[in-house]
Amino acid sequence: MIKSEAEKKFVLEKTADFRKDSIVSNTLLSKKTGTITTFAFDKGQFLSEHTAPFDACVYIMQGEAEIKISGRKHTVKKGEMIIMPAGKPHALKAVKKFKMALIMIKS
Repeated sequence: MIKSEAEKKFVLEKTADFRKDSIVSNTLLSKKTGTITTFAFDKGQFLSEHTAPFDACVYIMQGEAEIKISGRKHTVKKGEMIIMPAGKPHALKAVKKFKMALIMIKS
């Protein structure tokens, strides 16, 4: 697990590594106002449907994910980003193994 430090440069994609049949996460920043966490999902891994009380931004750094928001499926690929609105049910699945950054904004 790599914890970032203020004003320390790092490569975002290297903050979470793939592990067979697993989801790896690494919280880079955690404040009262929000968090930044990176994830590496092996192919076929998923997070079941849930809700969050805050808006969440998912940026795909590598691979491809299926992100379902309020029952609508979205394919999100490397270099793309999607916002999951607060209070809306969402789920994530690794169509191919992928890495993502999750930015949670608390309000």
